[in-house]
Amino acid sequence: MVRYVTAGVDESGESLAAAHWAAREALRRGATLRLVHAVKWQAPASTVPMDTTRGQWAQQTLERAAGSVRAAHPGLRVEEALLPDAPLTALLAAAEESEVLVLGSRGLGRIAGFVVGSVSQRVVARSPRPVVLVRAGEALADEHLPALDGVSPEEIPETPYRDVVLGLDPRHADAEPIGFAFEAARRRGASLHVVHAVGEAPGHAAEGRSGAGHGPESLAERKALLSATLQPWTEKFPGVPVSETVTEGRPATELVRAAGRASLVVVGRPSRDTRLGTHIGSVVHAVLHHAGCPVAVVPHA
Repeated sequence: MVRYVTAGVDESGESLAAAHWAAREALRRGATLRLVHAVKWQAPASTVPMDTTRGQWAQQTLERAAGSVRAAHPGLRVEEALLPDAPLTALLAAAEESEVLVLGSRGLGRIAGFVVGSVSQRVVARSPRPVVLVRAGEALADEHLPALDGVSPEEIPETPYRDVVLGLDPRHADAEPIGFAFEAARRRGASLHVVHAVGEAPGHAAEGRSGAGHGPESLAERKALLSATLQPWTEKFPGVPVSETVTEGRPATELVRAAGRASLVVVGRPSRDTRLGTHIGSVVHAVLHHAGCPVAVVPHA
């Protein structure tokens, strides 16, 4: 059975950055990269040449992305697919068949971070699989620690990765985000930094839940609970160095701060529907908009 890492592509720079991030992730996983484009996506009229139909432009858009990825990663297995649906429907269907779905997110620079479009946000809220949001300009060098004398990771591939950061509430510790974060760190040979921020609503850094909840209130007790929660995972992944931070800061603020030194931030997404639809939670929403590195949103079982 073919294992896929899938990236949704359009004509944008952030889409191309997402495709290249997905290519590196496919190589880390030993998977096939699948690039998909929704046929019913409405390209801005100004981007479509006068002598080209929208269908031809869609095919060319997909081929340009695939050509760029193949040139950068000649040994990678790459498949292309034009999907006969609107973007939301097409991307959710593609996610069903993938280990992870990767999307671009319009970046306003390293400080401003993401601007998450309505389609991307709805995909994040509904996807049955993890979704990674990648901003424009994200490159291989951004995943690694600075090399000596300014040498790039392309020249020294063994340059260590930056930490993977996991936002976690030990009182609502769903296995899916934890497992995803440990696996991500293992594949990169990176350290895992687990952040639990008590904030105004303790214990909701990863889940985006609200309400004060119940349980230990002192930081010492929270630290003990976090360590106990992580112990089975550190035993399962003995090669992954783990550091823990328990702080009284606001969850979104602390995760965004940690993202500035990370190659990837992992947050959990609760399964919560309301009369207004599926929501990702305020903390996850804030991290998606302001993190300075790719963000993986992992749905709970």
